[in-house]
Amino acid sequence: MPGLRRKTATALAVTTSIALFATACTGQSDTGADDDASQDTSITFWHGWTAPSEVKAIKENIGRFEDAHPNIKVKVVGGINDDKLNQALRAGGSKGPDVVSSFTTANIGKFCSSGAFTDLAPFIEKDKVDLEKTFSKVLLEYTQFEGKRCALPLLSDAYGLYYNKDEFKKAGIKAPPRTWSEFLAVAKKLTKAKGDSYETLGFMPNYHGYETVVSHYMSQWDHAYFDANGKSNIAKDPAFAEMYTFQKKMVDELGGFKKLEKYRTTFGDEWAAEHPFHLGQVSMQLDGEWRLGMAEATDPGFEIGVAPLPVADDEAADYGKGYLSGTIMGIAPQSKKKNAAWKLMKYMTTDTDAVVQFANGIKNVPSTLAALDSPDLKLDPRFKTFLDIAKHPKSNTSPGAVDGIGYQNTLQDFGYQFEAGKVKDLKAGLEKTARQIDTDLAKVTR
Repeated sequence: MPGLRRKTATALAVTTSIALFATACTGQSDTGADDDASQDTSITFWHGWTAPSEVKAIKENIGRFEDAHPNIKVKVVGGINDDKLNQALRAGGSKGPDVVSSFTTANIGKFCSSGAFTDLAPFIEKDKVDLEKTFSKVLLEYTQFEGKRCALPLLSDAYGLYYNKDEFKKAGIKAPPRTWSEFLAVAKKLTKAKGDSYETLGFMPNYHGYETVVSHYMSQWDHAYFDANGKSNIAKDPAFAEMYTFQKKMVDELGGFKKLEKYRTTFGDEWAAEHPFHLGQVSMQLDGEWRLGMAEATDPGFEIGVAPLPVADDEAADYGKGYLSGTIMGIAPQSKKKNAAWKLMKYMTTDTDAVVQFANGIKNVPSTLAALDSPDLKLDPRFKTFLDIAKHPKSNTSPGAVDGIGYQNTLQDFGYQFEAGKVKDLKAGLEKTARQIDTDLAKVTR
């Protein structure tokens, strides 16, 4: 999501689970909530968006909800990252949120397993929400953990390839690359050296580059992070060795790690107008759907092309897939107004018109199947690429884990070492990294 760089969340403390048993004498339903959402009430919603256009879209969406539910008033608090969210959920109290959102889908394992988000199953069952008819398989996967559903998707992100059409034309490149081998050839052709630096770089492959993280690369290979027993599979699944090897090959053939890192330090902020793709410092950029609007708003001076990311050379038939993530919504376990909170959450995540209008305002991919096909979507024609990626049957995401984003950080750390040439034996390095992931997961589950 624009306006907030995806950051690793701090460790989440285990919170007290919410009792979900029916208690007839107090009037509680099987949701464990006893507030009367038909009476006048107010709830608090925390979110992470900060850009003026995003805040405006949130305000409009909440306004539509309040029009449909005039007895429920919503206090909105923006700019909340996962650090602040975790602290509030840990502390509890009347000043905390009732409904929350997070951009970090990788933390769902932590949110669900610790009880930090309320179990939504009773609410979903009570209102007979058919999740499989509402959301795609990938979105349903990243909003639950080990059978416990503690979140629902609120808009989604699809990652693809942005490219400078003017530079493609100058280089005689007719179409965006479809496989990684084609991609490297194109990146090399687009690269123009300037002394010990670059006039233009075809693509920044380094793991410190914007959005060039392990999970986004791995999405373009058929892979499995964990085996059937929940153990790290990265040393056994050949896809991981293939990805790390190819990424290192890109680093080496586009100038080498030190030269690329030196050039990377000249890049502007990822969320500012000075992004390297906007300025023509790189000719291709791995990024999410939000980049299109952000880039066009800077009037970059060249025509922007959009395509799916390339796939592994032996998986060419799967071209069109990509990495999916997005915003997730949950209910704070300490909330005393869970029924009213559920009404807001259900509206924002499942009402087709609400999802479409919000997607139009935020410029993100709609999260429901109905909204993806809605004729009311008012988006740049190029945005269809991301809608198609979201619908692709082979699009995927990184699985949840009890340590949240921890195992991804471990893979990323290994990537830093390997691309810099500090790890000479890839096989041994992956085996060591797999053991570290298993050890870290075991510590959390003790």
